Amino acid sequence: MLSKREWVWGYLLIAPMALGLAVFYLWPIAQTLYLSFTESGVFGGHTWVGTANFTDLLGDEEMLGALGNTVLYAVLVLAGVPVAIVVAALLNVPGLRGMSVYRTLYFLPVVTMPAAIGLTWRYLFNGDFGAINYLLGKLGIDGPYWVGDPDFAIYAIAIVGVWSSVGYNAVLFLAGLQGIPRQYYEAASMDGAGRLRQFFRITLPLLTPTTFFVIVITMINALQVFDLVYLMIDTTSPALNGSRTIVYLFFEKGFVQNQRGLAAAIAVVLLGLILVLTAVQFRLQKRWVHYE
Repeated sequence: MLSKREWVWGYLLIAPMALGLAVFYLWPIAQTLYLSFTESGVFGGHTWVGTANFTDLLGDEEMLGALGNTVLYAVLVLAGVPVAIVVAALLNVPGLRGMSVYRTLYFLPVVTMPAAIGLTWRYLFNGDFGAINYLLGKLGIDGPYWVGDPDFAIYAIAIVGVWSSVGYNAVLFLAGLQGIPRQYYEAASMDGAGRLRQFFRITLPLLTPTTFFVIVITMINALQVFDLVYLMIDTTSPALNGSRTIVYLFFEKGFVQNQRGLAAAIAVVLLGLILVLTAVQFRLQKRWVHYE
């Protein structure tokens, strides 16, 4: 049984963290929720409009398009999780020469500024003089206008999203791989199991807790994508409608068109979407995540 003095010291120790959480997280959420039920005036101030902003969003083609683009981007980026598993498995091979160099190279995109990433890939994807289409041309392939074509823009952005997330996810998987006892592999080898069979029978099942964490984090980050779209797609480009995400739409409504109430409603919808999908994943993880 804790004494009163211990309770007081406990609350004092968590007070700075609790204060920061309330000021920088809980209060902005409450304020955004309030603004979502209001309409911004031309000269400032807010007028209560109830659920009108949410009703407008239901029939807004831009919102539906942005929602579809965001979900498609998230699915494409999640497809990069198996790539990260393979990369981590290769980086975990005992005795591999230059291991630290390979790990550093894969992790470099994580510490690179998003602006540098977006602008560099925008140049690489340029349909007229980009390096990717140049290499495709050497192979006799006519490359598309990656970031200028509405049919390709979201896929080009997803390629960058996968490229920039593989390193971070691979580090997490590498930590998970190093936590698997070597005795399991030794026993499997004695029973005649090969490397491939060990990977699917031992590595993947014991890596499911890490896989679950990576999927949740990757999905949340993917649903909030903004910087890549903002940096790689021009505002006058015809590809914008095919690559506009929910957060980009929030930016347009709130900071370009000054419709703060509608922008707040978009933010609330995104928050609800993330909460629902995360809750579903936590519900389903009991069926496929295996803990030792």
